[in-house]
Amino acid sequence: MRRGVKAALVGGVFAVMVGGAGYGTYNLVNGVTGGGGSTGAGPAPLRTGPPTSGEVRETARKFLDAWAAGDAPQAAGYTNNDAAASDALAGYREDAHVSEVKLTPKRASGAHVPFSVSATVSYKGKSKRLAYDSKLTVVRGETTGRALVDWSESVLHPSLEKGDTLVTGEAAAPPLKTVDRAGVALRKKDYPSLGPMLDALRTKYGEKAGGTPGVELYVQPAGGGSEAVTRTLLTLQKGKAGKLRTTLSAGLQKAAERAVLRYDESSVVALKPSTGEVLAVANNRKDAFNAAFLGKVAPGSTMKIVTAAMLIDKGVTKASGPAPCPATAVWQSQTFPNLKGMAPDESATFSDSFARSCNTAFVKLIDEEGLTDASLTEVAQNNFGLGRGDWKVGVSSFDGAVPPAPGPDRAANALGQGKVQMSPLDMASVTATAMTGAFRQPVIVPRSLDGRELATARGLPASTVAQLRQMMRRTAVSGTGARAMAGLSGDVGAKTGSAEVDGRAESDSWFTGYRGDVAAAAMAQRGGHGGDAAGPIVADVLRAG
Repeated sequence: MRRGVKAALVGGVFAVMVGGAGYGTYNLVNGVTGGGGSTGAGPAPLRTGPPTSGEVRETARKFLDAWAAGDAPQAAGYTNNDAAASDALAGYREDAHVSEVKLTPKRASGAHVPFSVSATVSYKGKSKRLAYDSKLTVVRGETTGRALVDWSESVLHPSLEKGDTLVTGEAAAPPLKTVDRAGVALRKKDYPSLGPMLDALRTKYGEKAGGTPGVELYVQPAGGGSEAVTRTLLTLQKGKAGKLRTTLSAGLQKAAERAVLRYDESSVVALKPSTGEVLAVANNRKDAFNAAFLGKVAPGSTMKIVTAAMLIDKGVTKASGPAPCPATAVWQSQTFPNLKGMAPDESATFSDSFARSCNTAFVKLIDEEGLTDASLTEVAQNNFGLGRGDWKVGVSSFDGAVPPAPGPDRAANALGQGKVQMSPLDMASVTATAMTGAFRQPVIVPRSLDGRELATARGLPASTVAQLRQMMRRTAVSGTGARAMAGLSGDVGAKTGSAEVDGRAESDSWFTGYRGDVAAAAMAQRGGHGGDAAGPIVADVLRAG
């Protein structure tokens, strides 16, 4: 038995149909020949340079032949990682219970060979057909000079990432009918961005919701563990679904999913500030990573909300107080500029500099008496509930990092750079706290479901909240957020941010804002200025709310 799978392998015939791109056609039911890895007749002459088209075709053919015949060691010998490939290919039969495999290569594009897979998954008398497309790439072996398949788990199945495995058996969790706050069903086909979130909710709450597991072919993530979120690929026998009510709003979720389609690698979160409930969460990413909840990146000038709260609370300045905006400012021998094109203003108030997002004004204020390298950390943790690792949202999340920062990083942290890391969830929570004065830990599953202990923080004084709201409203109406927020009526506020990333010419675009009882924050990697990419995303969500 392998990896704890208890059922015996159901026998079957492996076959390969190789056609197109000048391959010819094969139908193999026994072992293949062809001399890969340690089974070959002898070492091929050492060659260099990219594989030729002939080598690509021949290597792909031999690899697919051996895979289809069920000869894992033979197939692995045609790869550049025979140990990992052999284990994964053996697991394909023994753990995933896949048999009667037919592989059909398609026309090669350079070194890349796409192919289709048709097979049968069988487990304890239950069988179902499995069909999908995958691809492989042929490379030159660094030490052997042979043409070899560049091995990765995604060759076996495109849903696999490094270390993932395929398993067929009783599902890791019962199926779950997830609904929004009004009882509307949240299905992957209707809300595709929610797919990873729905899988995570099923893993954590499937049993608590009263369901019973079925039989599935699923992806077991690397590392395993009780919190590992499996992904179902094929259902052989349906289980009984439990029902889970979330805090999400189907209407706002739909708006969020449309909004992130504006820009690649973007994420957004919307909260209800009066309760902390998550109303929407959406990502538009190729890797399906839930960056909206788990992203750990610099938030740029959206962090100035927290910095402004610190400066006001510590008595350093106030909204109407002086905050000159020179062209540059120096802290600990490091020079900090403003965004290109920003005119200096030596007579600016703190509200002026906040609305314009003047970096130098903030840098000049962080060395005032009463402030230390740990002051921003203390306000972030004690007033905004950030950076303590104690949020219990309902699924995995990141609650920010604002470590004490000596030297130049003290100024960089104040600008949302340096050592500061945030996710859109964190910045939506920051905005909600700035709006209401109360920190309410974000939740996507009501606390009443499992009685978990939520994080607490002291929040902000009423006078600080009044000044933050005044400055954020000015930013939304006439400052850097005005273009994105144009046309939004009522009680509104915003803050823009552009976060520089080492080694990249384009900055990450950040924007957070509120309207009524909805706060939202978005991030678009490589999106440029905050109002350019993230701003329109947030505005779309607030408009729908």
